[in-house]
Amino acid sequence: LGMVKVAEGKSFVMADIPGLIEGASEGVGLGHEFLRHVERCRLNIHIVDVSGSEGRDPIEDFETINRELKNFNEELASRPQIVAANKCDMASAEQIDAFRTYIEAKGLPFYPISAATRQGVDALTGAVAAQLDQLPPIRQYEPEPAPQPEVAEGGKRPFTIRVEDGVYIVEADWLMSSLGMVDMEDYESLQYFQRVLIKSGIIEELERMGINEGDTVSILNFEFDYIK
Repeated sequence: LGMVKVAEGKSFVMADIPGLIEGASEGVGLGHEFLRHVERCRLNIHIVDVSGSEGRDPIEDFETINRELKNFNEELASRPQIVAANKCDMASAEQIDAFRTYIEAKGLPFYPISAATRQGVDALTGAVAAQLDQLPPIRQYEPEPAPQPEVAEGGKRPFTIRVEDGVYIVEADWLMSSLGMVDMEDYESLQYFQRVLIKSGIIEELERMGINEGDTVSILNFEFDYIK
């Protein structure tokens, strides 16, 4: 899990779902475990290698994963989806255009990106944030929300941050009472967790300390990668 900051005071929680392969819906690999996480997401960003750098076919890869989603839960295959064509810096214009034509014919948004060079990443995250604003929460899979105490007036509470072995460790006496019962598997609870970090000034201080995208943040027993 990571928090993606797209604008001042605007961000969203993202779950990175690795390991989806053919047969995932039947439990191949860690299929069931990862697919259960997908059920909690309102919007799927399907990242496909458009370059064919490993001899793969992006259309075949796209269809394989969507087939696994449908086999696991038909509703997942019809959930809103954005397609990100990754490694566009290594792909030819013809490869990108062919995949774009295929995806857009299905009525899906298409964004060419390069994770390595960050080409197109800002446009993608902006589109994701805009679409999330239009989507209701997924209630059918959510457990009862954990108790969520309010942040104090003004939002600022004392805390310390230290760096050990490249990990940013956040500590504060009030964190346990405020976040100790937050269910990190629950979308609404994660949104609350995110608001606390912003209002308390923790995110601002992490940025002042020079945190970089991909660095690990540790709060209580919860670790996540910082995503700007």
